[in-house]
Amino acid sequence: MTNAIDDSLDAPPGQYWDIDLIASELRDAREDWRNAHRRHAELGAVGFPSRHVLDKIMSALCGALFPLRLGPSFVRLQNEEAFVAETLQTALSRLYGQIRLELGYSRDGDETHRVDDEAGRIIGHFARSLPSLRRLLDRDIEAAYAGDPAARSVDEVLICYPCVIAIVHHRLAHLLHRLGTPLVARIISEIANSRTGIDIHPGATIGESFFIDHGTGVVIGETAVIGDRVRLYQAVTLGARSFPADEDGAIKRGQPRHPVVEDDVVIYAGATILGRVTIGAGSTIGGNVWLTSSVPPGSVVHQARADRDAGERTALLAGADDEQ
Repeated sequence: MTNAIDDSLDAPPGQYWDIDLIASELRDAREDWRNAHRRHAELGAVGFPSRHVLDKIMSALCGALFPLRLGPSFVRLQNEEAFVAETLQTALSRLYGQIRLELGYSRDGDETHRVDDEAGRIIGHFARSLPSLRRLLDRDIEAAYAGDPAARSVDEVLICYPCVIAIVHHRLAHLLHRLGTPLVARIISEIANSRTGIDIHPGATIGESFFIDHGTGVVIGETAVIGDRVRLYQAVTLGARSFPADEDGAIKRGQPRHPVVEDDVVIYAGATILGRVTIGAGSTIGGNVWLTSSVPPGSVVHQARADRDAGERTALLAGADDEQ
């Protein structure tokens, strides 16, 4: 006996749907949403940055920053300068176009020449910052090599480690975020997240020599501030504890709500740190710790354990004040 699924294999596909009806109902759904959110509907009409295009731009910029390792296979010492110049010319021109789309989207009503001028200012500053950004990334890569005994070379770190992909994308996205293109920056960060499982908001401020070991599941929120020589392990969360609201109940955006991690801190796998708390310089936060209060410099915070006598849970906190 032939079942319904088998019968469907021989049936003309078109008999299972009414394209005109579905397209009409989708149009109605779009119109309903746009009528309820007029601002977004109107601004969306002028264009929108493309994730697909930005993905290509990021690949090109990575190749321009590290031509012999992240560039195409034909690049050699004798032609790398020409490759970098040509690649940057194309990538920056395309990025300028994406920035113009964001500015047109977010500044509906601005005259075209004002959008062009602002896009030119942003892309000019971005381009001039690339040499110093390359040097900053060099220190991140060196930190990864120094911090992982399994790494055999800095080349291996650059080519293989997901944290490097995430950090390169973050450094570029953070620069764009500061310059006034948060949407393009956010798309870039999500491209890295989809590739690595490391979620760093482009608004997060991260110091030099930053290393994420393994990295899967790491989350760093928008207003987090991380100092120099900080090392994180997989599944660490630097998140928000609460979301303040205004008198109408709407979430207040842009408020400092994520942790401040000072210099030379190590945070081990699975630790969750929430709220605008400060982890003092030189502290060590153990694996799977749940932390919602600040700790002073030099603290060592261990995972909570069961107190067999009292039946309560206690935390081992060396060098920290529980009342902070």
